[in-house]
Amino acid sequence: MTTETILKSGNGKGSKQAVEQALAALPQPIAAYTPDTSPVRADVNLKDRTLWLCRMPYGGSRMLAAAFCSIGLDTHVTPDEDARTLELGAKYTSGDECYPQRIVLGDYLKLLEDQGLEPRKTAFLLPTANGPCRFGQYVGLLRRVLDELGYHDVEILSFTSADGYAGIGEQAGELIRTAWRAVLVQDILLKLLLMTRPYEVEPGSTDRVYLECLDLMGEIIARQKIPHKERMVALKAGLRRCKEKFSVIPVKKEDRPLIGVVGEIFCRLNTFANNELIRHIEAQGGECWLAGVGEWVWYTNAEAFRRHREEKRRFRKEWLKTFLTARIMHKDEKALLEDFREVFASRPEPHIHELLEYARPYLPQEGAMGEMVLSTGGAIYLYHQGADGIVDISPFTCMNGIVTEAIYPRVSKDHENIPIRVFYFDGTNRDLDRDVGIFLELARTYKRRKKIPGRGKWSAGKISRTPEQEARPGYSPTT
Repeated sequence: MTTETILKSGNGKGSKQAVEQALAALPQPIAAYTPDTSPVRADVNLKDRTLWLCRMPYGGSRMLAAAFCSIGLDTHVTPDEDARTLELGAKYTSGDECYPQRIVLGDYLKLLEDQGLEPRKTAFLLPTANGPCRFGQYVGLLRRVLDELGYHDVEILSFTSADGYAGIGEQAGELIRTAWRAVLVQDILLKLLLMTRPYEVEPGSTDRVYLECLDLMGEIIARQKIPHKERMVALKAGLRRCKEKFSVIPVKKEDRPLIGVVGEIFCRLNTFANNELIRHIEAQGGECWLAGVGEWVWYTNAEAFRRHREEKRRFRKEWLKTFLTARIMHKDEKALLEDFREVFASRPEPHIHELLEYARPYLPQEGAMGEMVLSTGGAIYLYHQGADGIVDISPFTCMNGIVTEAIYPRVSKDHENIPIRVFYFDGTNRDLDRDVGIFLELARTYKRRKKIPGRGKWSAGKISRTPEQEARPGYSPTT
C-alpha cells in the first residue's frame, strides 16, 4: 500500500509525512527465495564432508549417490523413514509446509539428532526451483531450522544451475552427465520392477533382483576417472545382465487392470510418503505404470527452450547450450534403452512434447507450470496407451494436486470416462485397502467396456504385442 493510496482512500490521518512514517514502521515482508537468491553458500568444500541424499525414489537416490561418488565425493542415502522422521519434521514446521518438506526435514534432522553426525563433516543435498510451488522454499526453511538448532556448520548443496552448481567445482560437467545416466538407469530398473512384481510366483523375488541390480549398476556408476564412452559400455553391459535377471523370474499369466500413476514427483516416488500405494494396488490385482524421474528432467529442458523463445534468445549462446545438452541427453537415453526396445514395447515412455500437447486444451504450458501440466498430459497419454485407470498421488494441500483434481472430471469425460482418482497423503493413517479396492472395481468395469485395446505385457522374457505395434516397423520407445 502506497502513501497516495492511503490519502486518497481517506484512511490516512494527518500529513503525508506522518503517513510515510507510519508505513516505514511496518515490518517488511520477507521475500521468497528463488534459485538466484538461495541461502546456499557458493564456497562449499564437499571434499571434507559426507553428502546425504533423501529418497526420491530409493533406487534413484542410490544411483545419484553413486554419480557423486564417481567424482570422489563420499555420498549416502538417508536411512529408512519412520515415525521419528514425521515427529522431527512436524516439530520444526508450522503446518503450512507440504508433506514432502516434513519428510525431508525430518530425515536430515534425524541424522543429526539421533545419529550424532559431526556438523563440520556433514552436507545435505536439497535441490531448488522457482515458480509457484512451495518446493522453492525448502532450502530456506532447512537452513533456518539448522541455524536455530545450532547446526551452523552443516552445509547445504542446492542442485541448481543458477549458481553454476556451487560446491562441485571443475567436475560439474562430468557429474551432470553421469547423473543423467544414473536417472535413466533408475527409471529402467524401476520399470522392470513394476512390470514384473505383480506377476511373480515367489513373493519378494522381484524385489531381491531389483536390489541386486541397484548394487550392480551403482558400482558401475560410481567408478572414478573413466571416460564417458567407457562408462557407457559398462552401463549397457550391466543393464543387459539386469534384463536377464528379471527375465528369469518365474511369473504367472494374469490379466490385470493397468493403472497409470502420475502426480507430485516426491510423493509419487517416495514409497513412505504414499504409504506404499503401488503395493496396495498390486496386492488387489492391479499393475502400475509409474511416471519416472526422467520425465521431469525433460520437462525442465522444454521449459528452458520456451523461455529462450519468449525472451527472443533463439540461436544465442544460452539457446545453443540448451540445444547441445538436449542432444547429449537424447543420445545417452537412446543408447541405454537400445537393448530394451522389445521389453518396453508395451510400456513406451512419451516424448515430453506429447505430454505438453495432450495437456494444452486443459492446462497450456505457457499458462501453467510444473507437475499439474505433466500429470494432466500424462493421464491422457496413459489413456491412449490403454490404461484402465489413472491414479494421481499428491501431498495434501498440494497446489498441483488441487488444480489437477479440478481438471480431471473434464479429462475423464473427454476420454471415455476413464476412472481418475487423486490420492492425497499427509502422514495420517487411512484405509487405503478400501479406497484402492473401490477404485480397482471402477477400473475393471472400464476395462470391459473401453474402446482402446490394452497393451501386452512382458512375461518371462516373452513379448506380447498388439496388432497396432506389429504394424509399426522400427518401433522405438524413445520415438
